[in-house]
Amino acid sequence: MGDIRKRSLVDPAPELRGHGLRLRIWDPESESDVENWLRARTDPEFRRWNTPLILDEDLDDARASLASHVHNAVEGTGMPFCVTDEVTGQTLGHVGIGEISRPLRCGRVGYWVLPEARGRKVATLALMLATRWAFTDFGLHRLELGHALGHTASCRIAERCGFPYEGTLRGAMWEAGRQDAFRDCHLHARLATDDEPPL
Repeated sequence: MGDIRKRSLVDPAPELRGHGLRLRIWDPESESDVENWLRARTDPEFRRWNTPLILDEDLDDARASLASHVHNAVEGTGMPFCVTDEVTGQTLGHVGIGEISRPLRCGRVGYWVLPEARGRKVATLALMLATRWAFTDFGLHRLELGHALGHTASCRIAERCGFPYEGTLRGAMWEAGRQDAFRDCHLHARLATDDEPPL
């Protein structure tokens, strides 16, 4: 079991490898990271299913929202992994663990993939790597995964990665592009005691 005591997750930051992927912490000082973060979070498919707290419209917004995610890692309350190709280093997407509750040993996972990397199981493989780290190295007991109702691709990824559907949460997410209206979401979860599914 990992160490769940309050500690920074950036000193040193974990680096995960497997399935042809390398997961590393995002760098808000890297122009390339900021540009990829902005490109992803302004993508119409991302915006269809996600309404983040900071709606990135330009590089300054992207740098601020990325820095806030990295700050969570410094505080030990989240871990934003940049998903890259292990060989080329090309950025493919993101998988993050946030809303970490140390007393309950639980967190919430989210992910996205850049348009050019979709259809290659990047989200599935990255989620498997991050989940294994969260349970074995960090010591979480439960990981939750929520997605907007109707997001069937995310539902399939969750179930492939051993996150069974647990129910529908009413009005638990913002509507697309709005912060004043809500929509339902599916809740999936996995426990550290669950078997890891085969890939």
